[in-house]
Amino acid sequence: MTAIDDALAALGDRDVGATPSPGPLRDGLSAAGIGFAAAGGPLAARWDQAIRELDGCIRPLGGDGAPVLVEGGAYPGAWVESTGSISTEVLARFAPAVARATHLRLAAHARPDGLLPYKVTDDGPAFSQIQMVTPLARTVRNVFRLTGGGDLDYLRTMYRAMAANDEWLARHRDTLGTGGVEAFCTFDTGHDASPRFWGVPDRGYRADAAQVDPAHPTLPFVAPDLTANVAAQRAELGRIAETLGDDGGDWRSRSAASTAALLAQCLAEDGRYYDRDARGALRRVVSDVILRVYESEHGDDAEFAAALERDLLNTRRFLSAAGLTSLAMDDPRFSGDATVNSWGGPVNLLSMIRAAHPFEHHGRVAEHALVATATLTALAVADRFPQCLDPSSGAAGYTEAYSPALLFFLDQLERSCGILPRPDGSVWFSGLAPTRLEHGAAADAVAAGRRIGAHRFALAADDERVVVERDGARWLAFPRGWRVETDAAGEPLAVVCLAARPVAGELVTASGATRLHLAPNDRADLATGARTAPGFTAPVF
Repeated sequence: MTAIDDALAALGDRDVGATPSPGPLRDGLSAAGIGFAAAGGPLAARWDQAIRELDGCIRPLGGDGAPVLVEGGAYPGAWVESTGSISTEVLARFAPAVARATHLRLAAHARPDGLLPYKVTDDGPAFSQIQMVTPLARTVRNVFRLTGGGDLDYLRTMYRAMAANDEWLARHRDTLGTGGVEAFCTFDTGHDASPRFWGVPDRGYRADAAQVDPAHPTLPFVAPDLTANVAAQRAELGRIAETLGDDGGDWRSRSAASTAALLAQCLAEDGRYYDRDARGALRRVVSDVILRVYESEHGDDAEFAAALERDLLNTRRFLSAAGLTSLAMDDPRFSGDATVNSWGGPVNLLSMIRAAHPFEHHGRVAEHALVATATLTALAVADRFPQCLDPSSGAAGYTEAYSPALLFFLDQLERSCGILPRPDGSVWFSGLAPTRLEHGAAADAVAAGRRIGAHRFALAADDERVVVERDGARWLAFPRGWRVETDAAGEPLAVVCLAARPVAGELVTASGATRLHLAPNDRADLATGARTAPGFTAPVF
């Protein structure tokens, strides 16, 4: 037997539904037939640990209501910047009922004036800051589509809550009249311990998100990440409005106005985005704000490519041994201390789970795979799933059983070498097998299973090839380093190169073989033969 055969046999022997305790995660895994196995290495054991600990992050808040996702570790609640947005979007592929309930719980606690809570804990909702990063509306729309696109009551409830919150922001967070969105405090962006906010209060004035400290010499800041967030949020609200049968044109106009404010207020001559303070001065702190702006789908491909070379893939700035840092490493204020809750340097798992979207939005899947593999390796050999990683060693730092870390690990395994259903109904069968991970993390082969519609799929890969089975029969085969995009039935639509070097080989299907030579990020449309070639940015030293 080959290593692929061993991995497939191990996948068939695993009772994944019994891994977590009875509840919505177990139900979700069983309903979707989700499984993972590995021949050799620690990945299978870590996958099991991630599932168990994720199950521990799903519970009712305040002792009542449906179980929701909580942040985990040192954070006993649901935060809109993370738990209620990007983490919930990923969770929808594993426990869709929990994703829906988490969103609805946030909406249920909206204040009469429209403000959404920045978190909900067992003690109830909290409103001392806004704490926004990932556009909530994008995650709502993606959860809606991932779960079949039929739950209009859920979509309508969330739309009303998010529209009211947008009105609140317009009333209270543009005090300078720039059209941008202002930060009043450190926690508005969740940038604990970042030099971006040195000398700035942690919370809104008198614990009120509508008030800025009137005695502070430089507040408020027109914030690029908050402004980009609202621009993206408004664009998504327009799409949701149209799904609900309304006109989305006004939302698109508002989104364009937010984008114009971002460019006018925050874009500097060096191509980066910075806070502009109340005096009109740019605060030139080079931080993960860069990634946050692009997570909100701002900018074109050329702008993102420039950011990759200048900052994100530069080993003097953000590309560390364990992933992307939270502050540029050449900033003298940088601190890699991962033992505390800090956005002043360490690799944050919350940043890493957010990173997939901007890279993929610009077709830079090979660069994302390169960056995320370092983080996956660190987690594979760690003793826990922390918030922070040491950027030099990859050692696990602050807290444990942290749901963004758990979900990053599960997501990245599916994204790099697994079966990933997409909101548009397509499916990604990815074959960048984790057979070349360092530090003892590598497997000889891995296998993943998932049920999509009427079919049960299994994907297995070793260091050279990938095979896909549909309902127990061989369906596809292709070389390591490719991703095959299919429709929901598994019919191939396109092939993409995830590897950082060109990969040549054959896509073998029931109807024959198609030979392709693909450079990193190349995408070949199998119906038309059309190619897209975004290019590739290698790490900068």
